[in-house]
Amino acid sequence: MRAVVTVSGSDRRGIIAKVSGFLYAHDVNIEDISQTILGDQFAMIMMVDTSESKEDFSALASGLETLGKEIGMSVRLQHADIFDAMHNI
Repeated sequence: MRAVVTVSGSDRRGIIAKVSGFLYAHDVNIEDISQTILGDQFAMIMMVDTSESKEDFSALASGLETLGKEIGMSVRLQHADIFDAMHNI
């Protein structure tokens, strides 16, 4: 299943490593990634495939949210269809 991971917050070292490491550890494949830094603010969007993960979607979303709190960032996982619908209104 395709999903979107969004990451935002103050820039610091290791953000991409932490998020991609979490995804790797949970058998989530990164299909596309875009990131930018505006001033001291970091923003990243990843298109991912969760079909190989042994975790259910809500567990992955909760784990990424917890990771976000640990690294001082907002990290969210959404179904790709929901993400698209929210941004096409």
